[in-house]
Amino acid sequence: MSAELFAKAEPAAPLAERLRPGSLDEVVGQKHLLGPGKPLRLAFESGKPHSMILWGPPGSGKTTIARLMAKAFDAQFISLSAVFSGVKDIRDAVQAAEAALASSGRATILFVDEVHRFNKAQQDAFLPYVERGLITFIGATTENPSFEVIGALLSRAAVYVLESLSGEDLGELFDRAVVRALSGISFDAQARERLIGFADGDARRLLNALEIMATAAQAARVAQVDGAFVERALAKNLRRFDKGGEQFYDQISALHKSVRGSDPDASLYWLVRMLDGGADPLYLARRIVRMAVEDVGLADPRALRIALDAAETHERLGSPEGELALAEAVLYMAAAAKSNAVYAAYNAARDFIAGDASRPVPMHIRNAPTRLMKGLGYGRDYRYAHDEEDAFAAGENYFPEGMPEVEWYRPADRGLEQKIREKLQELRRRNAAAPKSRK
Repeated sequence: MSAELFAKAEPAAPLAERLRPGSLDEVVGQKHLLGPGKPLRLAFESGKPHSMILWGPPGSGKTTIARLMAKAFDAQFISLSAVFSGVKDIRDAVQAAEAALASSGRATILFVDEVHRFNKAQQDAFLPYVERGLITFIGATTENPSFEVIGALLSRAAVYVLESLSGEDLGELFDRAVVRALSGISFDAQARERLIGFADGDARRLLNALEIMATAAQAARVAQVDGAFVERALAKNLRRFDKGGEQFYDQISALHKSVRGSDPDASLYWLVRMLDGGADPLYLARRIVRMAVEDVGLADPRALRIALDAAETHERLGSPEGELALAEAVLYMAAAAKSNAVYAAYNAARDFIAGDASRPVPMHIRNAPTRLMKGLGYGRDYRYAHDEEDAFAAGENYFPEGMPEVEWYRPADRGLEQKIREKLQELRRRNAAAPKSRK
């Protein structure tokens, strides 16, 4: 028998790997970093690699950029996953970097995916080699690096913030995939729209979905894929993540408006209906937090804490136990006193600031930690509120000079805000009666 009969066939690379860009110009999205004259483009053109942290959501191109950086500088590329790697793997990578430098003078780029999963000791392990310049470190993270990466490493790496891909970016990637890798299958406009919505800004998710669709279409002997076929093939996953789906947005709107309308039973109906349909519970948790701030506000400040606790409970317990905490939060929001005063005040202040000049901080409320600053008048004539009656400096002004009179925050006459309203009215009365030394 021929040995060829027993030879193992090489598995086909996933679509996402086959379409991985070979140059910066092929990267889809991240124009704010990779466009002409932009920071990462300049880093590639500088002639010398530097350590960096790529912070962005899944499927935004972090691994691709790291690989292209190694290619651009003809550097050895070593990739570690912080989920599966430990200090020993880091040491092995360092040894490989030393060997490459000694044998060929070749630099090494060490890419650490999900670097936020490394603890302090693990991050400390490769810090000396970054300082020596033996390795150029590129970390990828979906979490805020200022909280997850040690200060010593953070100070030696530039941080670049990547964004989720836009619908236009995903459309470009979709068309590229169909032309290059999915010959014999076509997609109508609705199918294209649904798959782009399903991807939710994640390039890898889009390409994986396209691969699933190609397999399903071949099995069903379908040459043209339409929107209905996409829904059937992706089942609940489509409903869970399809942000382009009208039904998804209709239901989240119904949930939000039921809470705002103080109808606990309707609120519970829409919550459970979305959970049953496969909606992401943590997405719902985020929306419940928004409801607490936008529609309850300071009328019942406990609402925000309950919403945050519900989100944390679901993160700890998962489904189905954590969903009971979401139900509790939704019922509390629906039953709580309502006020959008914080929401309205914030929007009014934001609109004012957006159209106003940068007014200087008044001298009397500037910080004066040095003798020079005190001599320049910083903090002069400041009235320490705690030394005055009711800890209130009546008549004092905390706005920049020349500010028009504003009253953005208008508490509702419900819940705790009713008491806040009464207090602010009294303080304003005392301000009006006090002599005005500053305007």
